[in-house]
Amino acid sequence: MSRIGKNPIPLPDGVTVDIRSDGLLVKGPKGEQASAVPPGISFELEDGALVAKRANEEKRTRGFHGLARALAHNAVVGVTVGFKRELEIQGVGYRAQMKGKTLTMQLGFSHGIDFPIPEGLTVTTPDQTHIVIEGKDKQQVGEIAAQIRRFRPPDAYKGKGVRYSDEIVRTKVGKSGVGAGA
Repeated sequence: MSRIGKNPIPLPDGVTVDIRSDGLLVKGPKGEQASAVPPGISFELEDGALVAKRANEEKRTRGFHGLARALAHNAVVGVTVGFKRELEIQGVGYRAQMKGKTLTMQLGFSHGIDFPIPEGLTVTTPDQTHIVIEGKDKQQVGEIAAQIRRFRPPDAYKGKGVRYSDEIVRTKVGKSGVGAGA
């Protein structure tokens, strides 16, 4: 049995779940979030907790069991607490700032980069070298953070670029500079 799939999802106060044939609709203080349910998986409410059940023991259904539970759990956490991803910008002259619903970045190119922020996300720049992305959808928060990082990933020699705040960048040693003495 799936170790993740068999764990019940406790529902905090103020969270309601509407179980549908095609998925779940989770409503909470931060809004509502839809979660798809793969075929062969069903959800039930038991003692104030959401439990994922599978219809059979086929390999495909067993694989979907943990996935469905994880997606439902992310929806519950998203509408109560939300998700946050922080990025750091390192490099001389590299900076970012919010202008309305657009993130404007200077990352060492000859031109600035304007990145429109999609609906449902909140992006803030506490200072010029930090970007904070918040939202209720874990997948969307992670995808937008990855797209921003992709504009200028950390350099292997100096470490300049956009990185996650908890990312450790290993830098390579440059050329040794030893002359050819023949």
